[in-house]
Amino acid sequence: MTLLRLETDLFPTGVFELSETAVPWWVAHVRSRQEKALARDLVRVGVPFYLPLHEKRVRRGGRQFVSHLPLFPSYVFCRGRGEERLAALRTHLVCQILEVVQQELLSGELAQLRLLQESGASLAPHHAFAPGDAVRVTQGPFEGYVGVVVRSGGRPRLVVSISMLRKAVAVEFDREALAPVSPWFRPALAARRVVNA
Repeated sequence: MTLLRLETDLFPTGVFELSETAVPWWVAHVRSRQEKALARDLVRVGVPFYLPLHEKRVRRGGRQFVSHLPLFPSYVFCRGRGEERLAALRTHLVCQILEVVQQELLSGELAQLRLLQESGASLAPHHAFAPGDAVRVTQGPFEGYVGVVVRSGGRPRLVVSISMLRKAVAVEFDREALAPVSPWFRPALAARRVVNA
């Protein structure tokens, strides 16, 4: 069962055939969870874009749900000049527009990503955690707790220090059980459990 239907992730179909000089790439940094809303608005006003999506399957109550989520949350890759940028800003969904200095490099990387998607490759976002990074536990008995990565070492598991009752506990987690915490996080905040964060 599909929880969220697959929406337009590329507009127009020949977006990669456009000239980088005439129709340059730029990146729209959007408000949280507004990538698809921006994509719908961009189609309506005719602004070329690419929003890479990945499939996520979740089992709940014995049923499997499928949704399509942004591969790069909060970012939509757009093309155009001043008029297209202004149209994107008028949606009130864009926080910031990021310039792309190496047009050919980004265009090549996005085209390769699209080819992988079209070939049926299973893509999933992967967070590269390093010691000192703040993380939130998303699964298991520590779900909702925040902590700091102590050691990563290239293994599929990370050791995270979680402060509870003024004592630090080092726990080993699979990378999939962790999510990054926003940059404002300070280790002093790790002493509490974050609910619905």
